[in-house]
Amino acid sequence: MKESVGNPLHLKSVNHVSLVCRNISESIDFYQNVLGFVPIRRPGSFNFDGAWLFGHGIGIHLLQSENPDSLPKKSVINPKDNHLSFQCESVGNVEKFLKEMGIKYVRALVEEGGILVEQLFFHDPDGFMIEICDCDNLPVVPLVGDVARSCARVNSVQQMVQQQLRAN
Repeated sequence: MKESVGNPLHLKSVNHVSLVCRNISESIDFYQNVLGFVPIRRPGSFNFDGAWLFGHGIGIHLLQSENPDSLPKKSVINPKDNHLSFQCESVGNVEKFLKEMGIKYVRALVEEGGILVEQLFFHDPDGFMIEICDCDNLPVVPLVGDVARSCARVNSVQQMVQQQLRAN
């Protein structure tokens, strides 16, 4: 395995994910009312239809497809497909909500060293896979060198922030 070179580009975080959509308004409705994203101002200099949403520390940029009928239609929910993953406080509450909304999903369970992680997978209106999980139960364990110290620090900072949010 190649030696890790740290952070040569000095990256700070994920800013956004762009998704090409069949129908912008359906996608806005899904990301806003199912996943809790908030529409935000999009620069007016774009010469194509789209929308920007923000939530959970990440942006979702929705782009209207120029040929919506050409987009592949996915019906099978495959947890091994490309997906966006969000952590939640209660997988049970998410599952109840998905049932109430009539959203089809697949449940998965991962076990590592006695730690169980629950996962729910479902599609957005365009077939992009969404995962909701309690993955923060798993420790981040780097495979090489000095990264171990920085990942352990990230884990402890994330835990502190979560505790402060729960206290408020």
